[in-house]
Amino acid sequence: MSLQIGIVGLPNVGKSTLFQALTKKKVDTSNYPFATIDPNVGVVAVPDERLAQLARVAKSKEIIPTTIEFVDIAGLVKNAHQGEGLGNQFLQNIRETDAIVEVVRAFTDPNVIHVAGKVEPKEDVETINLELIFADLAIVSKRHENVLRQLKSGTNRQVEQQLGALTKFKEALEAGRPARSVELTDDERGHIKDMNLLTAKPILYVLNVGEGSPPPLGGGVGGGGLDGPVVPLSVKIESELAELSAEDAATFMRDLGLRESGLDQLIKAAYQTLNLITFFTAGPKETRAWTVKRGTKAPQAAGVIHTDFEEGFIRAEIINWKEFVDAGGDVRAKELGKVRIEGKEYIIQDGDVVHFHFQT
Repeated sequence: MSLQIGIVGLPNVGKSTLFQALTKKKVDTSNYPFATIDPNVGVVAVPDERLAQLARVAKSKEIIPTTIEFVDIAGLVKNAHQGEGLGNQFLQNIRETDAIVEVVRAFTDPNVIHVAGKVEPKEDVETINLELIFADLAIVSKRHENVLRQLKSGTNRQVEQQLGALTKFKEALEAGRPARSVELTDDERGHIKDMNLLTAKPILYVLNVGEGSPPPLGGGVGGGGLDGPVVPLSVKIESELAELSAEDAATFMRDLGLRESGLDQLIKAAYQTLNLITFFTAGPKETRAWTVKRGTKAPQAAGVIHTDFEEGFIRAEIINWKEFVDAGGDVRAKELGKVRIEGKEYIIQDGDVVHFHFQT
């Protein structure tokens, strides 16, 4: 499944440098606002230490991780929803993503200008989030007016449900709250899927700290709580790590006292923010990670591999990845009674090693 996460923030907060470190794809990171004009897309492997262990036991020739697409979107500024800084174009790019990573500047550097003239993380968060709220409010208000006109011509249950959702969104946005804070019924949710509201998307925050700066206490920015996970990291250090060989990067990290890079933490946090889990297939040809939404049943998980698998699903052989490794493979695992047979109602768990049986 192809999933995209948009990287947003004010100009010169480290977005494009972060993207470059994530994907090792060179983009324009010049020190001036709107250096990025078109969104850059990079596919990033999700780090998973389980893959190597499974591949070793299964004697796999190849390891294939699961991936996430990151989209580097040009810097937003105050009044972007009104078109400032080509904001409308960039807001549309964000609308097409599944989640948002908001990069917040917490480092000071006289050589890197700040569009507001000062480094105030809390104010920067408020600026970006308000722009997203204003952009959503414009769309919701317009749709709300149209639905009210429809109701004047006659009562319609579906239109009434749509109006209920729109009214909830409108009240929340006007109060400065994001759309994701609104609780909807299943019926209401079904009538507003096409709106693709910016503030309805899951969000996580990257706090771009200076080298050696401690992470903020309590996971907040400027002392305030946020409605998503916070990953503090030094984008400068991460960009330096990305340029090193795996061996040199490991040495550099040990010298810094890091168990894993900030980028790995970010990618994992992004994966979790999207409410995703990983299951595995493992054999001599390859060990492969597959992505599904949490709560996915076995036939639908099989369909991620191939649509024929879902249509002809019969059953699935399931074993936890750790039990697979400890047993030394599926043959011994079956002898030990560790492999379970599950049917169509089984919900895939993170870390399942799965062998699907299907009919053609």
